[in-house]
Amino acid sequence: MKRSTTVRGVVVGAVAMLLAAWATTASAQTGSLRGKVVDTNGKPVDQAEVTFDFVGDFNRQLKTLTDKNGEWIRAGMPTGQWKITVKKFDMVGELAGVRVPLNEMVRVAEIVIGKPGAGGAPAKPVSVSADEAERLKKRAALLDKLSTEANAALEAGNYDDAIAKVEAIMKEIPTCAPCHAKIGDIYVKKGDLAAAEKAYLAAIAADEKMPSPYGALATIYNQQKRFDDAVKMSTKANELIGAGGGAGDANSVFNQGIILWNSSKIPEAEIQFEMATKLDPKLAEAHYWLGMARVNQGKLPEAKAPFTEYLKLAPTGQYADTAKAILATIK
Repeated sequence: MKRSTTVRGVVVGAVAMLLAAWATTASAQTGSLRGKVVDTNGKPVDQAEVTFDFVGDFNRQLKTLTDKNGEWIRAGMPTGQWKITVKKFDMVGELAGVRVPLNEMVRVAEIVIGKPGAGGAPAKPVSVSADEAERLKKRAALLDKLSTEANAALEAGNYDDAIAKVEAIMKEIPTCAPCHAKIGDIYVKKGDLAAAEKAYLAAIAADEKMPSPYGALATIYNQQKRFDDAVKMSTKANELIGAGGGAGDANSVFNQGIILWNSSKIPEAEIQFEMATKLDPKLAEAHYWLGMARVNQGKLPEAKAPFTEYLKLAPTGQYADTAKAILATIK
């Protein structure tokens, strides 16, 4: 009789490491989770309260609600380990040891809720044979190795090799949306925007609720002067980032403002620039373009504050002379 062992999330953990390793530098160390809540009969649970408690050096609690399909999304979560608790009426359920990766959205295991002792207990690890446990460990090690090699090739500028390594990962995880997105990033570095667009669209097809491919497509379309398409993609990216209560990061909001500006949608751009200054008061360019949006609409007195703030933050910045000249005309 074969000895059995307990394995929990070996490959999922490896994929989370891939996401963290591939994340770009961001001003906030956050990520996103999504999942589904069902009852003991497997039916979706609408309007269940999902609570997230951070497990670490500081106390942080976040909440959201499930939709009619039992689905939930929570963005803007500090990276690290979390415990998820779900409640509706007298039904409860929980999932512990959930890790939030950097700058990506990950789907967690389905959470079953029920009355205490009737299916609402915390999810238990799955018991598998020793052989299966060993296979899963080897697979996780392979994924980690391929990820490391892909990053090394990318840093060395060996783009085709990096793409080949990511494609090897996709043989193990065929529906790996972050893999498609990573290939898109590599094609951008190669300057092949057509191939990058195809890869990002494939990422969206694999996971339509992952924000990063939409943001990347917005950047591509903006460069190609396809401004209407850029606005749609940027809006969708921010919608997903903000789902579940996250406000998004200042850079993505600022970029949407630039896209709207290029589309001659100045009032809408002003809203985005102002939001970016609130999310990151030290983002100098957001203050400058907020001032420009107001000047463009004839709001000269209201433009004074953002131009002044821009000059405080970037006194020798690329727009400093323009900001000074405009301020000199404002009474």
